Amino acid sequence: MDFTRRDTLALGAGAAAMALLPLRAMAQADPNAEMVGAPDDFLAGATAGTGDLTLTAPEIAENGNTVPISVDAPGAVEIRVYALGNPTPGVATFRFGPLAGAQAASTRVRLAGTQDVQAIAKMADGSYVTAMKTVKVTIGGCGG
Repeated sequence: MDFTRRDTLALGAGAAAMALLPLRAMAQADPNAEMVGAPDDFLAGATAGTGDLTLTAPEIAENGNTVPISVDAPGAVEIRVYALGNPTPGVATFRFGPLAGAQAASTRVRLAGTQDVQAIAKMADGSYVTAMKTVKVTIGGCGG
């Protein structure tokens, strides 16, 4: 295919115009994203019972910078994890759509010291269930 001078100028002008336009997808934050705050903000006045929510965390963590946790709540639409002793307690939010194979997730969190880790799951029927585990964070792996 031969490009004429007119085709080349038109292509160059189009490329320059595209380069000057802002990329909305890259520059815009998700308007539906919520900051993870305190557990009471998530519950919005509801009470959380105990149920089919499993929170797995180590009893003793030698390094508070990377503490592995996992949550599993069959039938949940959202699970939030809180480290109640941290300055900002909300550490993770997991949302599950209708095509999710399992309502389970795992991550690593940072804990400021020995504290309770709480998971709250919002179930598909609108109810809430909670689970809590105490994690001892040792300094230098001394066990205390």
